[in-house]
Amino acid sequence: MRKRAKWLLGSLAAVLAVSGGGWAALDRPQRDGGEQERRAAGGLPPATAPVKRGDLSSGLQVEGTLGYARERKLNAGGPGMLTWIAGEGSALERDGKLYEVNGRAVRLMYGATPMYRPLKAGDEGEDVQQLKRNLQALGYGTGLDPEDGTFTAGTATAVKRWQKAHKTAETGEVGKEDVAFASGPQQVRAGEAAVGDELAPGKPVLTVTGTERIVRFQLDAVKAGAVKAGDPVTVRLPGGGSATGKIDSAGGAARPDDKNGGGAGGPGGGAGGGDKKAQVEVVVTFDATAEVNAPDQSPVTVGLTGETRKGVLSVPVNALLALAGGGFGVQVVADGRAREVPVGLGMFGNGRVEVTGDALEEGMQVGIPKL
Repeated sequence: MRKRAKWLLGSLAAVLAVSGGGWAALDRPQRDGGEQERRAAGGLPPATAPVKRGDLSSGLQVEGTLGYARERKLNAGGPGMLTWIAGEGSALERDGKLYEVNGRAVRLMYGATPMYRPLKAGDEGEDVQQLKRNLQALGYGTGLDPEDGTFTAGTATAVKRWQKAHKTAETGEVGKEDVAFASGPQQVRAGEAAVGDELAPGKPVLTVTGTERIVRFQLDAVKAGAVKAGDPVTVRLPGGGSATGKIDSAGGAARPDDKNGGGAGGPGGGAGGGDKKAQVEVVVTFDATAEVNAPDQSPVTVGLTGETRKGVLSVPVNALLALAGGGFGVQVVADGRAREVPVGLGMFGNGRVEVTGDALEEGMQVGIPKL
């Protein structure tokens, strides 16, 4: 008497997706109640589903956190008492006031080179060039050559105009503690010091970020190859809205994730379950940042598109049978009868699996357990 196949019942204990290969390896489950159900139904499965032809995506959903790009700490340029500081959530643009030391404002200017020295007549360098670009953008440096990295007499005049506008001493020089350079507009993430604190050069005062909204999430290092820069994503936002975006970066140094346990063979394995899975950080940028108005650090869900197979046959994953003679199959139901048909397996995605086999056709009904 022929042995009956075993329902998989969706118990896919191991699925190994191979990039470009389109195959998967599955652990074989133990016999369960599906066989008794089929006997009670006269050999027919308790439910059926159609074989479908169409596009199949291997996309998955992951949980992430909404934030801002380019987080960094701004350090004090000189000593003194902190007398004012921008509040958390403040958005600052060029010439905006970041904080005050002894009543003297430290203002935001745009540039990649940090303010590492006082700037005065005769100085040369990229920091001087940055200062001149900012003075020109603010309307104080008419006639300055923004490509010239020399602090000229015209630069000193522009500095005095800037100082006069802010009602400070018109020295024509810019102190190291007067300006903080950053890549562009900044959002205050948190204060690292409080009003009344004594500051010292290099002591953190503010944590700031860029104003561009991003999403960060962690991905198991072994899965990191499934995403790459430029891949499209959909982000489900708090409140039910969604926004489209793309992968900006994926990778970097792998690190253990305290929320996940690793296998017994990894570092820290053995008794006590100290093993951890290596994780990489993935960063998502939005196609239209203006559409994203949820609070900072809000939880979001990121839909990764993954690979798409065009025009393939697929069945629900729980339609698969582990055949007694080895391999996998499905139970085709037609004219009140059921027969087992061996199938080859391709890509898994969204609860379905790509199947191949000469005996399969679109629209056939295949057995599934009634879960």
